[in-house]
Parts: sequence; structure tokens; C-alpha cells
Amino acid sequence: MAASTTSANMIKRTVLSSRFTAPIWSVADASSRTIRPSALGSFRSIHHSARLPAITASETRHRPTVRPNQLSTATRVSGQPPVGKRTIFIQTESTPNPDALKFIPNHRVLPEGFSTSFLEYLSPRSTLAPPHPSSLAANLFNVDGVQSIFYGPEFITVTKGSDANWAHIKPEVFSLITQVVTSGEAIVGTAAKGGDNAQNGGEVDSLSYNEDDDEVVSMIKELLETRIRPAIQEDGGDIEFRGFENGIVMLKLRGACRTCDSSTVTLRNGIESMLMHYIEEVQGVEQATDPEEEVSMLEFAKFEEKLRQQKGAQATASTPLDTAA
Repeated sequence: MAASTTSANMIKRTVLSSRFTAPIWSVADASSRTIRPSALGSFRSIHHSARLPAITASETRHRPTVRPNQLSTATRVSGQPPVGKRTIFIQTESTPNPDALKFIPNHRVLPEGFSTSFLEYLSPRSTLAPPHPSSLAANLFNVDGVQSIFYGPEFITVTKGSDANWAHIKPEVFSLITQVVTSGEAIVGTAAKGGDNAQNGGEVDSLSYNEDDDEVVSMIKELLETRIRPAIQEDGGDIEFRGFENGIVMLKLRGACRTCDSSTVTLRNGIESMLMHYIEEVQGVEQATDPEEEVSMLEFAKFEEKLRQQKGAQATASTPLDTAA
């Protein structure tokens, strides 16, 4: 009986001891579980801090940020809205005319949707008159030696006098074109028309489609537009169609080709040959002249005749002296 009582007491103590020791082990296990993640976390934080420096709050305040409405100091002083940075690159190309040079900026010269493919200014007065005045052309005429300005869709042709030097003209032309393009000013303006056009080419393109044209004229215009005009524009000029009558096509060369010595060769060997090859109704091509050109040609002929008479008189007066000697 005593033995059974003793064994029972030992069983009770064992059960009680297991109940009290179990929470202790669970607490220890729980504490180890809670400690291990923090230990790993500290290890990870040390590991990452060794690779990437931590950004503190004071450093984040000094980090550059992009703000849509942020204005620069220069803008706040001037009061003008910010604009995109405009770069300018001007390329030059020689032409068959040694007195004409082609300037090609990385900026369109004639506005989009312009009525014609070119504008030509032959005098300083034409740069200020309607319908298309141009301050750039006016400033270019102020350069010594410049005689005419021609605007193509994406190029500017400057023609100088035969006695002028490109070494003196080119730097000033570069400077004027750069100033206009970088300022964003329009190269060609538009003003109310008060009479005849002061510029050549300011109306409707002579090569554009016209429903009143007959079949032959339409074919001539198409050939001039697709085959001939691109080649002439490469040489710093352009071409106008003046009419077709009795098998003769009347054309007018502009820009660098207007005063070029090889313009007659261009008309005869290039344009005339192509038109006669494709259109059997065409019998020849001639250069059309403007009234102003006819007057100047007449005055020049009178001047040459006067010089010839003076030389003849001097030769006649010098003959008796020669014979007497």
C-alpha cells in the first residue's frame, strides 16, 4: 500500500514537473524565434549598407528633381516662358554660277503650305514691300557686294557681284541667318497686297495643276515638276513656266540659274532635249524675259554701242599721228 502511494506521488510529481517545464521550453523557443529574425535583419541591414550607402533625410532634400513648372533663374529675370533649346547648323554648297552660293540651314526657309516653291528679291526695296517682306533679306542686302536673295523651300541662295569676294560676304551671311533662326523670327512675312508683287514667285506656283490646261501643257508641267525642278533646285535655283505657243515652251530660270553663264546650255541641252524626247508637240524651249530685264538689256546695248563709237573715234583720231610718225 505504501509502495503504491509512493509510486502515485512520483507520477504526480512527474506530470506536474512536465507541465511547469513545458511553458519554459516554449518561451525559450518563442524567444529564440523572435530573436532570430531580428538577428537576420541586422545582418541584412549591415550587408546592404556595405554595398549601397543609405540616403538620409537631409540628403533627400538636396536631390535634383524635375518640376514641370519650375523656372530657371534667367527665365524668372526675363519674365519669358521657357522655350526649347534651338540649335543651328548651316551648310554651304557651290553652284554652277561662281557668283552664287547656296546656304542650307537645318531650318525650313519658306513656311509650310506656302503658295509657291520660291521667293526672289532683286532689290532692297522688294524686301520691305508686300506681299512677302523679309527682314533677313533686307539685312543681307546691307552686306557689301550682295545683289540678289533667293529663298527656296529649305535653302537660301545669295548672289554677289563679280567684283566681290566670298571671303568677306560668307561670315556676315552666316551671322545674319544664325541670328534669325535662333531668335525664332519668321524668315518670310506676309503683308496686305497693295499692287503688283514686289517679289518674284509670290503668287501661285506656275507648275501647279490647272484644270483649264490642255493635255500637252499638263504633260509639260508634270515633266518640269518631277524631272527638271529638283535638279535646278540642287543648283540653288528654280524654274517658272511662262506658256506654250506654236510648239515653243517659254520658261524662266530663277535664283543662281538666272545670272549663270551656263543657263542657255541648261535650257538647250537639258530641258529642251528632255521635253522634245517625251512630248512630240514640243519643238523648242526659249528663255522668257521680264519687262525690267528688257529695259536693262536695252540700256546695256546702248551703253555698248556708245563705247564702240568712242573707240572708233579714238582710233580715227590716232590714225594721222601714226602715219605722220
